[in-house]
Amino acid sequence: MVRDALAVGVAVGLSGFAFGVTSAGAGLTVAQTCALSLLVFSGASQFALVSALGAGGSPFAAAAGAFFLGARNAFYGLRLSQLLRFPRALRPFAAQWVIDETSAVTLAQPDRRSARLGFTVTGASIYLLWNLTTLLGALGASALGDPAGWGLDAAGPAVFLALLAPMVKGRRERMVAGLAVIFALVCLPLLPAGVPVLVAALAAPVVLAATRGARSPRSAPTAPTAPTRKSDR
Repeated sequence: MVRDALAVGVAVGLSGFAFGVTSAGAGLTVAQTCALSLLVFSGASQFALVSALGAGGSPFAAAAGAFFLGARNAFYGLRLSQLLRFPRALRPFAAQWVIDETSAVTLAQPDRRSARLGFTVTGASIYLLWNLTTLLGALGASALGDPAGWGLDAAGPAVFLALLAPMVKGRRERMVAGLAVIFALVCLPLLPAGVPVLVAALAAPVVLAATRGARSPRSAPTAPTAPTRKSDR
């Protein structure tokens, strides 16, 4: 289990280099880039933020898009708090490590002891490597020059999609993803940068409402009951 948790930590943590390069290419300083990884520590939200800023979006729209993507971690936290039951003093620190990968490893464990170990190993390895590679990416961006010249301007969207792809499993998730793409493409030439991702977030409630309505059972007419015959006796 520890080996699997470390493998997840290394695989995810190394992608912080792409974030560092993308963030620096979007105009953020090394200090700002490292602060995002230290304080936000949510890959999808970080990429959404710097991608929107790099495209010329307003800070408010960029922050709102990152907030909506990061809100899912609050729901992970509700489930993990019941499973892990860390001491009250440790909970604020553990909350910083509640992300997709730590939640997946933790929930796959058979008991509380293994869950705590899996959460700690995965969270620590990802946090350390993500922040280290973020720093290296931000420092190396200046040496690499223009990210577009190396094709690194596509690193942000590519890693962003790689982080989201494992979540698209069922039919409902695929419908949300497809509708979100349509919303974003329609709004892209019409709205300021950073706003289309906010509109794309509306795909989730739209699909949820549509599928709920389709699944609600219709009231079927009750079949008439056969009349009971009175006994001849």
